[in-house]
Amino acid sequence: MSMRLAKFTIGQVVHHRVYPFRGVIFDVDPVFSNTEEYWLSIPEHIRPHKDQPFYHLLAENEESAYVAYVSEQNLLPDDTGEPVGHPQASLIFETFKEGHYTLRSGIGH
Repeated sequence: MSMRLAKFTIGQVVHHRVYPFRGVIFDVDPVFSNTEEYWLSIPEHIRPHKDQPFYHLLAENEESAYVAYVSEQNLLPDDTGEPVGHPQASLIFETFKEGHYTLRSGIGH
């Protein structure tokens, strides 16, 4: 498998290209790094290739907040300029400015 550079960054707000949710990226895997069962649970019509970055999101939709694991091909930049309402965002990120979150001091890889 070949790897490519991630298109999105930690702290960036994105939305899913098919499903109605958005979120802030808090971690990135260079390639798929979840279980085969998880990969097969993704509907076939949007099932991604494994050899691309996958993003961990603090995600939200109209009904709830949750953690999502999404391929790069299924994400688009969120241009609303609005923060994400996920309750854990303030634990990981310190500020939200101009559509981007800044990690809290001491949090990182």
